[in-house]
Amino acid sequence: MVTVRRAQDKDIKRVTELLGQVLELHADLRPDLFIHGTTKYTENQLSDIFADERTPVFVAVDESDTVQGYAFCIFKEPAFATNMTDIKTLYIDDLCVDSNARGRHIGTTLFDYVMDFAKQTGCYTVTLNVWEGNDSARHFYEKMGMFVRETQMERQVAGRH
Repeated sequence: MVTVRRAQDKDIKRVTELLGQVLELHADLRPDLFIHGTTKYTENQLSDIFADERTPVFVAVDESDTVQGYAFCIFKEPAFATNMTDIKTLYIDDLCVDSNARGRHIGTTLFDYVMDFAKQTGCYTVTLNVWEGNDSARHFYEKMGMFVRETQMERQVAGRH
């Protein structure tokens, strides 16, 4: 049984471990972009992110209050444009469940919590990106009812050695 709450500074070490798991997955998929053995944020950056109301981070914790997963979110509101409606979006920047805790519906619990939070805070939509090749994540999000809204494409200009 897990519960979801806002991330706190006491969670930084554990969240950093999980960020490492995500980084390794991404580095395996795209070693030209991601550096093995690193993480996306420093501990100081995490503390700032956790404290910022514009970047809510939720953690799924077990009975002993150990973080088993997280969801980093960012509120996004479009810049004024005459051709777009004025909507508030909650962007899931990162969602991870510990590799040792998968299959226990922790990801579903986190995702549902984020959806409820988005509704409570007046968001019109929840968005996220999935790296090409991360088929398990894409399948999970499709199972949660998400669909492709747009596709970002790339073409490398020069190779790296």
